[in-house]
Amino acid sequence: MTLKKEAWLTYVTLIPVVTGVIIASGGEPSFHVFGFIMCVGATAARALKTVVQGILLSSEGEKLNSMNLLLYMAPIAVVVLLPATLYMEENVVGITIALARQDFGIVWLLLFNSTLAYFVNLTNFLVTKHTSALTLQVLGNAKGAVAVVVSILIFRNPVSVTGMAGYTLTVIGVILYSEAKKRSKNGPV
Repeated sequence: MTLKKEAWLTYVTLIPVVTGVIIASGGEPSFHVFGFIMCVGATAARALKTVVQGILLSSEGEKLNSMNLLLYMAPIAVVVLLPATLYMEENVVGITIALARQDFGIVWLLLFNSTLAYFVNLTNFLVTKHTSALTLQVLGNAKGAVAVVVSILIFRNPVSVTGMAGYTLTVIGVILYSEAKKRSKNGPV
């Protein structure tokens, strides 16, 4: 969409990132084809959103900064996600109110969670503005691999050898991508 070209080495380093994700997905103990298709669709939609936000943040005509973009995108997210939440999670409002009546601490946890979400989105926009949409997507894959490792350590979630091999390959690909980006900034590759 932006017609921006990367160094050839950068494209080569994406191969282990993508391959690792595919291997890890196939090695998932609860793998399901429909879930995989939905995941690919969500990844494509996230990539499109990131590219569009990168265009909006770098466009001279728009003059949007990260805070303004978040200001415009948040209401759209509420309009899209609130009806889906109310439909898919029956009586979520009633359950939340009942939990708050039992223990008011849940209100503080929800406020803390909302604040963290705000800063995650703001950081997401800042990373996109100062690097690129591609870098943000690669970092997203690294975050997924780290989340799996943390879930194994904390929750003892099962993972296959194939899955671990895929996550390891993804992390290696992210490291190679980082090195390729450093080299391309220092000179032609």
